[in-house]
Amino acid sequence: MTGTITIIKSFGPVFGILFALQFISMGAMEMSGPFWPLRIEELSSSTGVFALAGIGVYVCPMLGVSLTSTLWGRVGDRFGNRLMMVRALTGLAVTQLLVAFAQDVWSILFLRFLQGACAGYIAPAQAYGIQITGGRHRGVLLTWLQVATNVGSLGGAFLGGLILDASSFMAINLAAGLICAACTCVAWIALPQPSGGEGASAKSSQVSVHSTPQEAPVWGLLILMGMMLASRMVLQVPFALYMQDVFHAPHWMTGFSYGLLAFGFIVAAPAWARFFNNRSATFILGWIIIIAGGCAVLALVAGMTRSVTFFAALYFLWGGLLGGTTPILVSLVSSATVSNRQGSALGLSQSCQQIASIVGISIGAGMTQLFGLQTIYPLVSLLYAASLVAALGLWLSVRSHIPIGDAL
Repeated sequence: MTGTITIIKSFGPVFGILFALQFISMGAMEMSGPFWPLRIEELSSSTGVFALAGIGVYVCPMLGVSLTSTLWGRVGDRFGNRLMMVRALTGLAVTQLLVAFAQDVWSILFLRFLQGACAGYIAPAQAYGIQITGGRHRGVLLTWLQVATNVGSLGGAFLGGLILDASSFMAINLAAGLICAACTCVAWIALPQPSGGEGASAKSSQVSVHSTPQEAPVWGLLILMGMMLASRMVLQVPFALYMQDVFHAPHWMTGFSYGLLAFGFIVAAPAWARFFNNRSATFILGWIIIIAGGCAVLALVAGMTRSVTFFAALYFLWGGLLGGTTPILVSLVSSATVSNRQGSALGLSQSCQQIASIVGISIGAGMTQLFGLQTIYPLVSLLYAASLVAALGLWLSVRSHIPIGDAL
């Protein structure tokens, strides 16, 4: 723990601003996250409209991000990632305020797409962090920025449930829009320009994960990351409905259980980052195989239990395992990319994550409509098993191209 604190201190005060901005803004957006199916069901005129819009309300912003993230990354490489962060926060604030007043599902879907297309905050924040720190210990940096997102998810989902129990869905979105507007002002005023100007490239320096393109093929990493993310996102649409149907849970319990996945991530991710620091891609991929297997088991057990307390505990453990996946794989992608292309690489990574999320959400919603809520957790378990096979294949491929000593 002392080593992690030392590394964080070495990033300087700008890290605190980045962490706070990501925590607050992502938390604001997550306030409505688990409750969109309830709002869409309220506004839908038929079962068919609900089925389509229930998927679209999650897919539309992801589609917007997936179509524009790489473009915004290239713009960030040229004109500065700080500017892209301010642009993204502005887009979140404006569209969230507009969503608050939307009273039909089609307006909501359009605004959610526009929100994704105009936003894309995470990738430029990651690239800016790498740039401002000179690329030092990027695995730890990216993990802690992801921790900030998950801290926000934990607090945001719970707070959203409290607001919905006490007020209305409109109040959730109004609060989120105002919070994002405040974050925009802070980012513009408080974040320093990198030395050399907005468009300055990140300096080449020490990296936290030993990786080269030959050791860890970028496309292989992106595919594996996408498969694991899609497995989790299958639950996005049916989660609140599952909590109501199986456990008859109040909204605050739904938000709390939803947030425990993020809390498990928060607790475990820094430990995973320390564990993987300066490790080879082969070593990391070997552990990803174990993590994928653990997620498959937890998903299967979660679908079998009828105790909401045990279910919530499983979500906490599940989040702990996920702490060793996405940020570490993104770090490997970043390490395999030259300094002046970080924005593009991380933008591509973000696009791939959004596409994977769309696929996962579509599968989850479709399976729920066709076969019912009871099939959803066994399906997630099978998808994690497929991720295990993919991780094993990538591990074998990488291991076959490096000396045995380097794999240990």
